[in-house]
Parts: sequence; structure tokens; C-alpha cells
Amino acid sequence: MTSPVVETVINNAAWASAEPRLSVLIPTYRDDPSALLKALDDPTARAEIIVLDDGGGDAALAERITRRIERLRVPARFIKLSHNEGRARGRNRLASHARARHFLFLDSDMLPDPPSFLSRWAALAEGEDSPVAFGGFTLDQTPLRPEHAVHRSMALKGDCTPAPERAREPEKHVFTSNLLVRRDVFDAVDFDEGFTGWGWEDVEWAMRVGQLYPILHIDNSASHLGLDTAAAIAAKYEQSAVNFARVVSSHREIVSAYPSYKVARILKRLPWREVWRPMLKTFALNEAAPTPLRAFALRLYRAALYAEAV
Repeated sequence: MTSPVVETVINNAAWASAEPRLSVLIPTYRDDPSALLKALDDPTARAEIIVLDDGGGDAALAERITRRIERLRVPARFIKLSHNEGRARGRNRLASHARARHFLFLDSDMLPDPPSFLSRWAALAEGEDSPVAFGGFTLDQTPLRPEHAVHRSMALKGDCTPAPERAREPEKHVFTSNLLVRRDVFDAVDFDEGFTGWGWEDVEWAMRVGQLYPILHIDNSASHLGLDTAAAIAAKYEQSAVNFARVVSSHREIVSAYPSYKVARILKRLPWREVWRPMLKTFALNEAAPTPLRAFALRLYRAALYAEAV
């Protein structure tokens, strides 16, 4: 029998008396959000910050986060879980602790790009009362490291897109890395806790939300600092195949227009998939191969994994 999750809550001195207009919700799992917390420490934005350690099990890291939370000028809460709940359930738990009318979901490995990042989100929440808005992300502040070349290439090609381009397929370009959600919207549509591991829970959430509320795309970006090695990306794709199948079963009419679905359908017709699919992964992990070709092979590998679901 799985033991129940034990939740430890630590508040800083500013928490009790605050009346925030924006709740910044940051899940973390063995990542140090200190740089992000320092960048968000702006009392003029009238925001609160809530950090969730989703059962990372790193006592030293939890202690560093606690000390950082206690030093913040803005009201802040740190929630530490006894074991991991996962991306969807963890974010739902974060929302249950929030007190403001709007939530801003931020990943712990993000770093705001414009100096006015938080105040702009707060103004959008209070002024326009937007139901859902995504600010985009960049690699502008992300260190250049050779082991991250493939991920950088893929992110620049597919994820780091300006607001007008994202707005053409609004639900497809929604990620919890930089996402504003109004409380009543989240009360009506929270994250599906049937998703496990990595991938698709945020896009699937946006598919459901987009049927009820407009999704606004703006350029108020944050840099994604936590790029992965090619091997780590491949492992995440392997995890995400089950989640992709869950999306297909519920939203085939939407996801069937995505390139990943269309390529998966083509690859499904090819014989000997169990033979050539591992070869794609092997090539993608070959550091001697050209980066664009490795990135292409990794995308094909993902589509070959997804072929099982289409």
C-alpha cells in the first residue's frame, strides 16, 4: 500500500498579512529555483510566491530553498512533500494553496527576460482580467553548452516562437513554464491527474480550456535555463508516449492536425519498426554527428514512439 503524502509548509514573515493580486506557483523536483526567486522578489507587483518541492528527497536543497523563502521581501510559502506526486497533481496542489484571483505557473528552471516581467503579468491579471495567457519562452539567458546543442536546436526551431505565431494554434503552444490562469478557469478545468511522468499534461489542459475560454498569447518571456542532453530528451520522449496516447484517445480531432501525429501515422505503416527505431535513437545520441541531423533523428524517434498510439 502506498503511504499518504506528508506535506510540510513553511511561510515567510510577509505571508500572513498579504493580500496578493497574483499567485506565482513554482513546482520543483531536484532543481534549485534560487535564481528565479531572486528575480521575482518585487514587492511592488503585489504577488505571492508558492514553491512546491515535489518529493525530491534532497534535504540540503530543501534547506537552501527554505532559507531563500525566508529572505524574500514578497510573501512566500514553501511546501515540501514526502514523496513525488507528479507534474499534474503537484500543480493542482500548488493551486490549492494560492490566494489570489490569478495564478502564474512558472517552472523552476526559468528566468524572466524583461525587468518588468512580474509587474506586467500582475497588470494583465488586474487590468484585463485575462482568463488564460501564455508569455512564451526564449533561450536568451541560457548558457551555451555543447552537451545541450541538440536540445537548443530543437527548442529554437519549435518552441521559442513569438506571440503572433503561437496564436495561430493557441492550445498547442501552452506550457506551464510561463502561464497565467484565472482562478475560476482553473476551478472549472484543472490538470488531469491521470497523466504520469513527463509530457502533454499542459497541452491537453489547454485543449479542454480552449473550448471554454479564449487563450491569449503575449510576449512576456522567460528564458529556459534547464536544457537537457540528447539522452535525457530521449528518455522523456519514452515517458511521454503513454501520455500522448491519452491525448489521442480524448482529443484526436485536435491532435491529428499536429505534425507529430501525422509523421507518426506515416511511420506506423513502415515494417520492422522495432529494428530501425532504436537506430534513430543511437544516431541522435552520437555526438560526432551534425547537430541538425541529430535533432531530426530525435524528432523521428519521438514520432516512432508515438506510432504505437495512432
